[in-house]
Amino acid sequence: MPSTPEKPQFLLAAPSSGSGKTTLTLGLLRALARRGLVVQPFKCGPDYLDTHHHTQAAGRPSLNLDLFMASVGHAQATYADAMAAADVAVVEGVMGLFDGADRMRGSAADVAEQLGIPVILVVNAKAMAYSVAPLLFGFKNFYPGIRLVGAIFNFVNTASHYHFLREACEDVGVEPLGYLPNNPAFVIPSRHLGLSIDTAIQYEAIVEALADALPQTVDLDRLLAVTRTAAPAAAAPHTTVAACPAPRRIAVAQDAAFTFTYHRNLQALARLGEVTYFSPLADAALPPGTDFLYLPGGYPELFAEALSANEAMRASIAAYCAGGGLAYAECGGLMYLGQHLLDAQGQSFSMVGALPCTTSMVGAKLTLGYRTVAWNELTVKGHEFHYSQLADHGLTPAPALITNAKGVAVPAPLYRQGNVWASYVHLYWGENSAFIEALLAGPAPVAQPE
Repeated sequence: MPSTPEKPQFLLAAPSSGSGKTTLTLGLLRALARRGLVVQPFKCGPDYLDTHHHTQAAGRPSLNLDLFMASVGHAQATYADAMAAADVAVVEGVMGLFDGADRMRGSAADVAEQLGIPVILVVNAKAMAYSVAPLLFGFKNFYPGIRLVGAIFNFVNTASHYHFLREACEDVGVEPLGYLPNNPAFVIPSRHLGLSIDTAIQYEAIVEALADALPQTVDLDRLLAVTRTAAPAAAAPHTTVAACPAPRRIAVAQDAAFTFTYHRNLQALARLGEVTYFSPLADAALPPGTDFLYLPGGYPELFAEALSANEAMRASIAAYCAGGGLAYAECGGLMYLGQHLLDAQGQSFSMVGALPCTTSMVGAKLTLGYRTVAWNELTVKGHEFHYSQLADHGLTPAPALITNAKGVAVPAPLYRQGNVWASYVHLYWGENSAFIEALLAGPAPVAQPE
């Protein structure tokens, strides 16, 4: 029986957020892809901003590995399935290495252990020299279920500074793999809890600059060598999708205003019907014959003026919803279906008007956390992340119980207005699409003319 091939695969983690692991991840993805390698990116946790950037840097869809929203088996199958066609896997961690929803449960360390892949620690060494030794020793030895094999240092400006860091690595048995200098050209501005998606930022130029610089100070050959690990056997994902009695024509909003999607969710939708993508910013109407509309999250507040100015699209969606069209909108999608959207300065922009509510960015306040939605004898998990506030002008909440990671009820209703469903929660149905299937099994929507 042939042995399982070895491939370079590793999880990039950090002692804490703000260490620069996303920036380093993007540079590594592009630098390795330049070598002709098929590089598969992954992201620990529920983040949909970093996966967007990963996809652009690597040229392959980045996949979420989240041990709260999905099972260990699903994460392992997702990883093995995508890794089968790749030469190298780069998994970006979340927060600090051991930070999970409950102690280290669901943390980057948990993911590394479940996948059996080594860890590379990214350390912000701006104000640190040999004192990094006890930090590395602690992260290496704290939990025996992971293998911390190397370190890359960020914000290191001189070779002499790196010399002290390299000595610390050698004294604690962690391979020193190089450093990234502090360079303004490498900075991608942050927005809320992730990197910004502002279209004015020259992302491609930043990623290219990172890929140019990394091979000068990071030993990529050694990185690939020390992280070679037996590749997992490809397996069918642990996904439950029932056969649809009749093909559905599914319209999914996808443009600069609506980018917060989980790739596995989109794959599940593709198994339930024919998926067509459209742009609420640029298109004049919904795709012909739409009978299920999915409006994912995003940053509609950044594009409020353009969304409002596209009156033809707003009218098309409003007519679809008023005619009994089946729709599911989450977070940014909910904001778009409301009556008005107020930006941070209080300027009001007309939205679709399918839902009796207004959302506002005035006095923005963060709402964040894992969510479990229990509805109609179904349980589906997701993640809530928004700064906008909702003014309810007659929304109808569905009989659902929404709780946080600790099981405590939270005010994040699942709304229903006719055949339009909406919530601030970004749901994950990539493992089990029973929630979406239940919506599709409801009252038949009125199809739009061809």
